[in-house]
Amino acid sequence: MPGSPRSFPRGRFDRVSAFNDIRDYVAIPRVLSLRLSPDGSKLVSAVQSLNPDGKSFGTALWAIPVDGEPYRLTRSAKGESPAVFTAGGDVLFTSARPDPTVKDSTDEVPALWLLPRAGGEARQVATRPGGVGAVRTAGDVVVFAADVLDGEEAAEADKRKARKDAGISAILHEGYPVRYWDHDLGPGRPRLFAARLGADRLEDVRDLTPDAGEALEDAAFELTPDGATVVSTWRTALEKGESRTDLVTIDVATGERRVLLTQDRHDFGGPLAVSPDGTKIACSRERFTGLEVSARSELWIADLATGEGRAYGPDLFPAGVEWAPDSSAVYLVADYQGRRPIFRVPLDGEHSRLTQDDAAYAGLSASADGRFVYALRSGVHLAHGPARIDVATGEITDLPSPAPRPEVPGTLTEISATADDGVTIRGWLVLPEGASADAPAPFLLWIHGGPVASWNDWQWRWQAWIMAQHGYAVLMPDPCLSTGYGQEMIDRGWGNWGPRTQADLDAIVDVALARDDIDAGRIGAMGGSYGGYMANWLAGHSDRYKAIVTHASLWNLDQFAGTTDASMYWQREFGEPGSERYDLLSPHRSLDKITTPMLVIHGDKDYRVPIGEGLRLWWDLRRTEVESKFLYFPDENHWILKPGNAVAWYETVLAFLAQHVLGQEWKRPDSVA
Repeated sequence: MPGSPRSFPRGRFDRVSAFNDIRDYVAIPRVLSLRLSPDGSKLVSAVQSLNPDGKSFGTALWAIPVDGEPYRLTRSAKGESPAVFTAGGDVLFTSARPDPTVKDSTDEVPALWLLPRAGGEARQVATRPGGVGAVRTAGDVVVFAADVLDGEEAAEADKRKARKDAGISAILHEGYPVRYWDHDLGPGRPRLFAARLGADRLEDVRDLTPDAGEALEDAAFELTPDGATVVSTWRTALEKGESRTDLVTIDVATGERRVLLTQDRHDFGGPLAVSPDGTKIACSRERFTGLEVSARSELWIADLATGEGRAYGPDLFPAGVEWAPDSSAVYLVADYQGRRPIFRVPLDGEHSRLTQDDAAYAGLSASADGRFVYALRSGVHLAHGPARIDVATGEITDLPSPAPRPEVPGTLTEISATADDGVTIRGWLVLPEGASADAPAPFLLWIHGGPVASWNDWQWRWQAWIMAQHGYAVLMPDPCLSTGYGQEMIDRGWGNWGPRTQADLDAIVDVALARDDIDAGRIGAMGGSYGGYMANWLAGHSDRYKAIVTHASLWNLDQFAGTTDASMYWQREFGEPGSERYDLLSPHRSLDKITTPMLVIHGDKDYRVPIGEGLRLWWDLRRTEVESKFLYFPDENHWILKPGNAVAWYETVLAFLAQHVLGQEWKRPDSVA
């Protein structure tokens, strides 16, 4: 159970040190990205680890030779973004690190840096008053995103300084949305800039999208191999607060923009990938949802000259794409039956599954000779690390990682159940060491968020192995609305969140509790986001759980739908505010039936599920005298990201479950004392 506060360790990470004390767990380095160099000799990863103060995380770039041991490339206190390679093999990245060539440099926003292939120190090659964002390069052309204030470019730095000196934080909005996940939108807006790689800095820097307005908010973009054309998402405002995302091409030489892909009631977006021959674009196409129209995303491949295209790989929700070097096929990662395999999708045939293991893949890079695909490989039981997949045989080889994987404290098994409508519901069951008929483990149901998502990957935030280390069996099911089971699984729960999902959960929980190595008398439930919604729903519709933990959860749907950062999405499925579906599916309508002790957790900077949901739930539980506690994070968003706060989160959850599931005396964790 929780101990006294102390500093975070920096040693080896075996199963005891990694999961027994939460401070050891948050100190584990994490591989975040992967990209193959043009010559195929090495991969570069961004690796996150604790900063020296132990209070925050930082990132550094690491090289992973395809036939050698990893070594660190960068060491700045400000950290670095994932790498992008130039054609010559130099590494481009963004960082807010000080420029050593400038006296008294106090950079506060990210600039663009170049790390020479031949070695030596990184040098700053471009800055913008609002910072430099995503970057793409081809030949000697570089295109990057930057936040820009309206007005004359030469006066932007002075304008930003004047706002800061005057203490002005106000933003005047004339459109929707006004914020996204955990940050406010504006007063600057993203634009795309083009430049050439010079000897020391970027040269001929030009604004490609001076009229973008809000069209490039959260944009994805790519550059054609010849450096002549940018392919980018472009958001178009519609009536009544709605918007549609199209795909446009932008001529790098002239800035001329052409709409490439647009369709009524559809969005085209990332992941994006331009074919190596420069003739095609692979992207996702998502249909607008409605009261009777469920979420659907599909791989769309179109001709860059004509815009003509079609869908490929039915029922595969694209999570990442990479072209084969001969432009004849796309490698696609998509959820599938509790995994996230790599699929090969040819332009002239049926798709096939390349990886046959239980892993989840991301960050694809294909070798120029077509023999291999490199990727981050992970799973519910496996932290992320680099891997090489042989295209001809499907053979998987794990490569040395800059962040060694911790050993998990228990076993992972797969279980399934038949729901009341005959549909098979499957899930992962994490079992602690020593669980047996003679020593059955207490049980914890962990419901995933989304809801259009799946339990198939290693989770740094929702870590079941911490619970296993403390003796719990953890069920991670994929009920209705989960991805990787065909469109029918999503359709089953559309507009019927609570009742249909509960029936699925009840069915697979019954199967788990029938095992002799699980104690059916000591069970709890928890979830975050949509999982938190379902935790709240179960609290008002079931008395089987001894305790319920609800994180960043939806409570009053009518209230939530008008205050979340993207109200139009919720209105499509639930209808106009105040309509019948809100009443039928809102957990707060069953407040009078809640008797299960509840731990409410919420961050004040959460714009996806605003803090009003947590505050209202907490007050409703207080006024009806339900036994409950409220773990509040003034400086966190939808996720709890700071190391110390992560410790407080897990220690409080464990203490609450120990009291109500295990029957132990309540002990307030020192981390929140």
